[in-house]
Amino acid sequence: MGFINNSKFRAVVVLAFIVGIGLTNRVFSQEAADAVAQAVDTAAVAVADTAAATDTVAATDTATAPATVASTKTTAVAAVEESGSDIDPQVYMNFFYGLLLVFFVCVLVGVIGRIIQVYELTRRMNGKDTTYYMRNFNAKLFLLALVLGLYGVYWSYVHHGAQSFRAAVTEHGAQIDTMFIITTVICTVVLVIMHIAMFSFAYIYRARPTRKAYFYPHNNTLEKIWTIIPAVTLTVLVLFGFFTWRSITNVSEEAQKEAILIEVTGEQFTWTVRYPGRDGKIGERDYRLTTPLNGLGIDFNDKSSWDDQLASEIVIPVNKPVRFQIGSKDILHSFYIPDFRVQMNAVPGMKTYFQFTATMTTEEMRDKMDDYNYDFVMLCNKICGGGHYNMQKKVRVVTEEEYQAWLNEQPYFFTEDLRKEFQLSQAANGDEVDANLLAQAN
Repeated sequence: MGFINNSKFRAVVVLAFIVGIGLTNRVFSQEAADAVAQAVDTAAVAVADTAAATDTVAATDTATAPATVASTKTTAVAAVEESGSDIDPQVYMNFFYGLLLVFFVCVLVGVIGRIIQVYELTRRMNGKDTTYYMRNFNAKLFLLALVLGLYGVYWSYVHHGAQSFRAAVTEHGAQIDTMFIITTVICTVVLVIMHIAMFSFAYIYRARPTRKAYFYPHNNTLEKIWTIIPAVTLTVLVLFGFFTWRSITNVSEEAQKEAILIEVTGEQFTWTVRYPGRDGKIGERDYRLTTPLNGLGIDFNDKSSWDDQLASEIVIPVNKPVRFQIGSKDILHSFYIPDFRVQMNAVPGMKTYFQFTATMTTEEMRDKMDDYNYDFVMLCNKICGGGHYNMQKKVRVVTEEEYQAWLNEQPYFFTEDLRKEFQLSQAANGDEVDANLLAQAN
């Protein structure tokens, strides 16, 4: 067909083919997933039957028990193997229909291309314009695309804005939100103005038989305008962000002393949380002291570490400053709590800090969102390996009374086994440790 020689139609055909293949693969993948799920369900039933048979065997004569159990296991294994090897024929049917759909779309595009060529040939035979009318048509499409695009921006802000942005629940988060909103407003204004200009110019200055293109290679005034204005705008935004960040991270020594100190250590693919205990101090660490029992390499020669507590989650009191001491055991991670506007790298061999004050409890946030399963979550925001997606820890903000009650229930790092290991290491080094003092450590 002659339309194939036209590059525009070739591009459309290729695009249609790619889209069709994507839809076909999606259908095929969905059907395959359904087949696998069905196989898993069948295997689960077989395992359940195995468990039931085992219970029955336990109540029967012991002489027949081994044969019955073996028979049941054989049946279960056969069911799993059979389920894993069978694929519903409908999967192949759907894949075949998908290929037919791709072929139909390509044929349809070809037919449309042929109709357009016949239409152009007819206009040429009647002595009518065959060049500028298509350019007029394309120019009008630009105007239509401009209207639809701007409406899409408006629709996205209205319907997706609340999903992508939610007010922070920390004191410093309000400053970051302000910076974010200002940047978004500036970018939106620039986006709207530039798209109106580009799409309108494509319509206004479309090719016409009475107009000749004017080449405008250089203008100092225009170049100064589109260089200086963006440069000044970006400079203001960068300085705004710099001073905002300094105000958040440069905490005075007095404010640091008032905050609750919590240590968070990242490793592939988990977080370890350590609270300071009654003395309010976190013991020092030394990677050379790491053992199977002492995974953090805590230096128990530092008596501040004797009452440090281990936590399975992060719990902090509302309206009270909290200072996180962040580190890593292996590679670079990132301590990230989206609702708090908190992010700081966890660097191996280096301590980093982030101090903030939460202004809303978890229960208040659940009431606000009308979602009583909602939790604040601390994530890793640096891709650190295959288990990165699951490297998270729940964060709860509670009242002061609830925080103290929770803290009193948390176990100590310095367990009985670690005390024995510490005593043995001290004895090997020729040092002595008061056993009574160790016994009173916690």
